[in-house]
Amino acid sequence: MPACPPLPREDLDHVLSHTRELWEEARGQSFFITGGTGFFGMWLLESFCHVNDALSLDMRATVLTRNPEAFAQKAPHLAARSDLQFIRGDIRSFEFPPGEFPYIVHAATEASAKLNEEAPQEMLDAIIGGTRRVLDFAAGARVRKLLLTSSGAVYGKQPSEITHVSEEYLGAPDPLQPGSAYGEGKRVSEHMVAVHARQHHYEVKIARCFAFVGPHLPLDAHFAIGNFLRDAMTGGPIRVGGDGTPYRSYLYAADLAVWLWTILLCGVPLRPYNVGSGEDYSIAQIANSVATAFTPTPNIVRAQRNSAYDPAKHRPPVGYPVSRYVPDAARARQELALEGWVPLGEAIMRTRNWCLRP
Repeated sequence: MPACPPLPREDLDHVLSHTRELWEEARGQSFFITGGTGFFGMWLLESFCHVNDALSLDMRATVLTRNPEAFAQKAPHLAARSDLQFIRGDIRSFEFPPGEFPYIVHAATEASAKLNEEAPQEMLDAIIGGTRRVLDFAAGARVRKLLLTSSGAVYGKQPSEITHVSEEYLGAPDPLQPGSAYGEGKRVSEHMVAVHARQHHYEVKIARCFAFVGPHLPLDAHFAIGNFLRDAMTGGPIRVGGDGTPYRSYLYAADLAVWLWTILLCGVPLRPYNVGSGEDYSIAQIANSVATAFTPTPNIVRAQRNSAYDPAKHRPPVGYPVSRYVPDAARARQELALEGWVPLGEAIMRTRNWCLRP
């Protein structure tokens, strides 16, 4: 596995500038992080180290990973750091590291559409069993604040008439559908951490995460924008799997890191926050935005055609029922002053540049 480049200094400084005032309470403290080697985890670890160095905080993080050797090959610049310790284990059965960990970030369990479709029972077991194991560990680690990275999937299918789904929406996945395993697992995890935190008297923070773009995003999974970037980087065409009408939004990963750290350190306990951009675009628009970031501009091919679709506007007409997965992030903006500072076009350019870096 070739080593990946470090994240851009510009992005790490961005995280630092928007969280600088939050870290003093964590000076000299220990963190425990699950999921630290995935997309979210890489951003959390690199930004943690950057903040630690810049502010001389003397923090330490213990990171759970299935394969420390593979991670050392992937990110030697992180594996060699003295403020990070990597321990081997499965999220459902890892051995508890000794000591106290006032801060826990439970970011394990990737949003794998393939696993959700082909092995929903395994998906459900991993999410619920992993959360149970983390909570068993937290009970003896004297945790003060625990962040659970949940998902917008807890709302179930977003009705087409709701353009932006808020935390007040009480929809849910269909429990009789095997494909609901991921969303149901996250719903159960939220309930588990809420009950556990009340019993053991610590603060639990919940981040309901939607869709993102940035370095380390898998380009061969079910993330449309990642697939479009892959197609463009290999010369195109950019392939749209459907008719291009579904609405999505994408928050840049540097903003994501700001949001997650802010929610952990300052979020209201037992009050979920949607994490994502409220700037919605049709899938066709997103494909077009990716295409225009490359020279020569690759063609876009849609697998399906829709007579109601206006190719000039890259959107269906007003009132046309479409699929949506877009958060209302007003709570995070109003209570925590969080924004999507990096616009989508710039986010695509930064991701492209990192992926094409020699």
